[in-house]
Amino acid sequence: MTSQDTAAPLIRPATEADLGAVAAIYAHCVDHTVVTFDETPPPLSFWRSRLDDLAARGLPFLVAERAGRVAGYAYASPWRPKPAYRHSVENSVYLDPEHTGRGLGAALMVALVAGCSRAGVRQVIAVVADSDAAAASVALHRRLGFAEAGRLASVGHKHGRWVDTLLLQLTLTESSG
Repeated sequence: MTSQDTAAPLIRPATEADLGAVAAIYAHCVDHTVVTFDETPPPLSFWRSRLDDLAARGLPFLVAERAGRVAGYAYASPWRPKPAYRHSVENSVYLDPEHTGRGLGAALMVALVAGCSRAGVRQVIAVVADSDAAAASVALHRRLGFAEAGRLASVGHKHGRWVDTLLLQLTLTESSG
């Protein structure tokens, strides 16, 4: 481990220049894990649209840099498309596999929750696939105040197996909106 690995990462808003790295990190997760239920990595155009859509909604899309390289990213997207859900978001955090276990996910999540709060979000919902990586993700969410909201059994089928999802929820504000 180098001093760059232990230094605090630079957490900043994502830019279009970051999207190639974002797409590569996500493609690895799609192809090798069940942390996402996508089965085909989306093209770069998807990430451009995602970045533009979240910016238009005032929702955070962040990257974490280590040694000048995107090592992970996080964003908050609408929980559901119906208007009454407009104050609830789903958080997503993905790390380059070379940068796991070093506090990067926590740094991204803290910044993401702060960005959601500034955006007037009331509820942040995490959907965690029950996999080998789930324990670390659930522990991180719980440290940040998320509470378990439920489990959905066998709702995804990927890499030859059925996968449960655990729902966790964080209330940011009690305002009536």
